[in-house]
Amino acid sequence: MKLREAKKQIEALRKDLERHNRLYYLDARPEIPDFEYDKRMRELADLERAFPELLTPDSPSQRVGGAPLESFRSVAHAVPMLSLDNTYSREELADFDDRVAKVLGAGKYAYFAEEKIDGVSITLVYEKGFLKLGATRGDGKRGDDITENVKTIGSVPLRIPVEGSSFRGKVPDLLEVRGEAYIPKGQFEKINAGKEKNGEELFANPRNACAGSLKLLDPKLVRARKLDAFIHGMARYEGEGDAPASQSEAMAFLKEMGFKTIPDARKCRDIAGVFGVIDAIETKRVALPYEIDGVVVKVDRVDDQKTLGFTSRSPRWMIAYKYAAERARTKLLDIRVQVGRTGVLTPVAVLEPVQLAGTTVSRASLHNRDEIKRLDARIGDTVFIEKSGEIIPQVISVDVSMRPAGAKAFDFPKTCPVCGEDAGKTAGEVAVRCRNPLCPAKLKAALKHYAGREAMDIENLGVSIIDQLVEKGFVKDLADLYTLKTTDLEALERMGEKSANNLTEGIEQSRTRPLANLIFGLGIPDVGVHTAFILADRFGTLDALAAATAGDLEGIREVGPVTAASIVRFFRQASTAKLIKKMKAAGVRTDIVEKAAGDNSFKGKTVVLTGTLEKMERSGAEALLRKLGAHPSGSVSKKTDLVVAGPGAGSKLKKAAELGIPVWDEQQFLSELARTGLQ
Repeated sequence: MKLREAKKQIEALRKDLERHNRLYYLDARPEIPDFEYDKRMRELADLERAFPELLTPDSPSQRVGGAPLESFRSVAHAVPMLSLDNTYSREELADFDDRVAKVLGAGKYAYFAEEKIDGVSITLVYEKGFLKLGATRGDGKRGDDITENVKTIGSVPLRIPVEGSSFRGKVPDLLEVRGEAYIPKGQFEKINAGKEKNGEELFANPRNACAGSLKLLDPKLVRARKLDAFIHGMARYEGEGDAPASQSEAMAFLKEMGFKTIPDARKCRDIAGVFGVIDAIETKRVALPYEIDGVVVKVDRVDDQKTLGFTSRSPRWMIAYKYAAERARTKLLDIRVQVGRTGVLTPVAVLEPVQLAGTTVSRASLHNRDEIKRLDARIGDTVFIEKSGEIIPQVISVDVSMRPAGAKAFDFPKTCPVCGEDAGKTAGEVAVRCRNPLCPAKLKAALKHYAGREAMDIENLGVSIIDQLVEKGFVKDLADLYTLKTTDLEALERMGEKSANNLTEGIEQSRTRPLANLIFGLGIPDVGVHTAFILADRFGTLDALAAATAGDLEGIREVGPVTAASIVRFFRQASTAKLIKKMKAAGVRTDIVEKAAGDNSFKGKTVVLTGTLEKMERSGAEALLRKLGAHPSGSVSKKTDLVVAGPGAGSKLKKAAELGIPVWDEQQFLSELARTGLQ
């Protein structure tokens, strides 16, 4: 395909995708299913990889998410993101109006009232129409740079005005808008259903799910959560013409430009009009597809806002009226502790059935051990429950005055209720986890990890096979894989003689994988691929690593105190020693070390691979770099020594140029690898 033809196809695909993006997020009337949208997105991405000179920062393909970040950069807010005064009282809202009237004069101002979205505050900065920064509120003065995560939100424009919008004016040189990221109710239910299926701790409510998503370092994971965002304010405007003179004008301006603004937002002549909006929104609150917890009330005109000014923590011209959550009172009959896929012990309250928000509730979340202690919840207590986000019931308080005589504090298990092994908390975590890597509740996930390409690389050992092996009792720990016979495998569904032989061969080959693969495959908490390689190189055998003390481990540059403690704890488990003994008896080698090469141009350097490598897989390239003593990284920083850029390289390539970091193409990279003798 010629460049001209590719350009024409790319432009058509971009226009088409942006149209469907607008239909889905802004107009709520999608015309094509998700799989068709994704198919067209892949087609665009493939063309841009083939013709990287045609890639632009506002392309819809840039929403897909790049490689994981190492950390979030802290950024200063040009205009502080202040907090908001709240009230649950109409009397206090009337008092707010009295204070405004004393400064501006009775009847000389109007209000703007809008739904208060229960999400996470964000700020977006556009320069010459292009999104340059997305950040969290943080402490109000500084926040985290979450630009790559924000780009995955379909309703956030990568460029303004949005294709197909009604805006006909000149784009501001600089525009900063404020908004609220959130997860729609339906999407939240899907996320928690998936977590429940995988045995993971559920999110308490959509707001927590959104906050946790925006803190993920892998934008691809953020994109999978399908966040959304409403824009509700303008912080800066620089360029030709005057900035909007009021909140109502600003919202009309932003809506014309293609931003997704809060749908139920109205200008009110006086406080009586505001009360009317509060009542109207409350009647439809439960039916909304997103969470709100009140109504935000703002003095409309910007000059009036400036006259009223600010306190040290909040604007004097804005207040939030919050609705009271619906609660129910019932009896706590029992507390049962469930074990999730990752070993998290989650307490669940078994309740006397009660009606709440239109449904019968008989179970509610107690979240974790610390929450039970905070509530001092005891079996037999009378408790109050709420539907957090109108979806997940949770115990929010205890009526101690109704406590039956003799009710004892709940004794949270110190051992796993499934396998009986030790359970406890890891530093920095709230959750209590089963520490037994062989716990049946965790076994399926452990097998999937163990068979992965960067671990023991067992071909043909997929999820459906793993499920059957565990459910039929053929495999009770990782070592049992090596006792499987072809006849055992042939008994599984959809497993013929040829498939059984292929899987048997894959398992056989895994007996002699390098020690680094085995260390990673064991699933030691906090030990990634690179750390596993360092540990294998340093200790030489699994026995030597198992005998290491925290002091031995902390002496390694790449291993911090948390990881060291995690490794020691893992190998001190009796079940771990038993597993290793079984694996050795089954012929699994625990002493094959791929030593890092001698002196070479990569040794000791931090290398970032970005874009598409056409002649080798990225995981293979990273493995070679580790063997050469280099540190493959997912993000570009001042510590980066080299960037290898293939077709489709985007922001990382730009950042490397800004920092003056050397950039190689794939051919240079392969030529240098060839000189080392490993490629």
